Amino acid sequence: MIGDKWSILVIGQLRDQTLRFSELHRAVTGISQRMLTLTLRQLERDGLLTRTVHPDVPPRVDYALTPLGTTLLDSVTALGEWATTHRHEINDNRHRYDVTHQAIRGT
Repeated sequence: MIGDKWSILVIGQLRDQTLRFSELHRAVTGISQRMLTLTLRQLERDGLLTRTVHPDVPPRVDYALTPLGTTLLDSVTALGEWATTHRHEINDNRHRYDVTHQAIRGT
């Protein structure tokens, strides 16, 4: 349900505020518009966020965590802290793996 990195990042961005699509797109570095759309739809489907359409011109759409989505914040925060703490070790392991496997493939 929230196993991909985009869902976790979106939930983290919605921690303290309601955001519009464009604000989320700017805040979640590296996500494409299509992937953000798919991620938001899945989180809405799971009941973790709400999507509110305002009849403005152009239409405005706001996203906010539901009470259920809010219950994930402690877990998402802990996972984010773990990733930050271990990012250098993970990057070193990825580099070592890539070098080893490139040598095996002969590329």
